[in-house]
Amino acid sequence: MERVRQLIPYEEFDYLTLLGGLRAYARPRDKITALLRAGSILRVKKGLYVFGTTLRREAYSRELLANWIYGPSYLSLEYALSRYGMIPERVETLTSVTCGKNRAFHTPAGRFTYSAIPMRAYWIGIDRIELAGDRGFLMATREKALADKLCQERRVNIRSLKRLEAFLLDDLRIDPDAVRQLDPAAMRSIALHWGSRRVALLATYLEKRGAGASDE
Repeated sequence: MERVRQLIPYEEFDYLTLLGGLRAYARPRDKITALLRAGSILRVKKGLYVFGTTLRREAYSRELLANWIYGPSYLSLEYALSRYGMIPERVETLTSVTCGKNRAFHTPAGRFTYSAIPMRAYWIGIDRIELAGDRGFLMATREKALADKLCQERRVNIRSLKRLEAFLLDDLRIDPDAVRQLDPAAMRSIALHWGSRRVALLATYLEKRGAGASDE
């Protein structure tokens, strides 16, 4: 299997890449079945794999898998907020948003969820996080991740700056310093694309905090 590892340099790979790595075998599909049974490779979903512990050289990127499992999508919501250190909880589920349908996947690599947002709001506020080998995954900016979360929480009634502040600091337990680091102009642009009063209120809140004005 060392030759296969040489032909497949990364821990995450698709079906065609796997077939290419097994081209020396007369029956590559039978070999794939044997590798799966032995745990040498793990099927994340149909057509998407990672190496098992016996062949793995380094940790695979769950973030990259999140983009590949269902798309178009980018990481956002709780996972992105946790990764940025904005909320205290460690989030194990990789939460993404999509302009497709709501989906959830339970896989050997973990749980992945996808929440639908309008197409008009999808394409703004996305960063590409670079990985080795000219690879990368898409994740919301800090501002976009918070805006996505705010729009997702429909059960919470937010109509005033005071209630918004309570939601940010008490419900989400975001560090006040992390709030001060957010860009009001970026949030205002996101609000325009979202067409959301809530995100517009959040932009106003950030503008007032930046100006040192009262939040009342």
